[in-house]
Amino acid sequence: MNALGYALLGMLVRKPCSGYELTQLLEVFWQAKHSQIYPLLTKLEQEQFLSYEQVQQTGKPDKKIYSITEKGQALLQDWIAQAPAAPVIRDEFLVKVYAIWLTDVHTAKKLFEERISVYEEKVLFRETEIKKMKQEHGKDIEDITSRHFGRYILFQRKLNQEKDEIAWCRWVMSLLEKGAPTIG
Repeated sequence: MNALGYALLGMLVRKPCSGYELTQLLEVFWQAKHSQIYPLLTKLEQEQFLSYEQVQQTGKPDKKIYSITEKGQALLQDWIAQAPAAPVIRDEFLVKVYAIWLTDVHTAKKLFEERISVYEEKVLFRETEIKKMKQEHGKDIEDITSRHFGRYILFQRKLNQEKDEIAWCRWVMSLLEKGAPTIG
């Protein structure tokens, strides 16, 4: 079983979901493609770690709503108790930043402005989602026994990281401003 399989079970232990919903929920951890998720869901179902209910839709193909089984929950509980692997970070932007001295200040600024814009959208999304969680679940959201607790604290973590990324980009922009040669 790979980490993505455990991530899927972790999403399903909170609530039954379609494959599409699972893809959306996973964005807190990493980007997983449908081509990765659906074969893995089939494998998890074959191994009886999850089951599904076929839901008919009008004008659309039927969809499957997946639920974790007791066997899947037991597997997930055992996995949670184990030490996690070291995190894997792959960010093309950071590779570009490492070699940024090869470009001009205007191009460098544009790269950071775009990054800030992307992260500002992420912050807005995350703040909206956290507000919804608080409205729907009240103080229970901060109770470790709540099924929503893990999602809540992960969204808070992502929000902090996204805000930190914006602050770092603005700091770099200030350095770029100082180092920009004057034209004229």
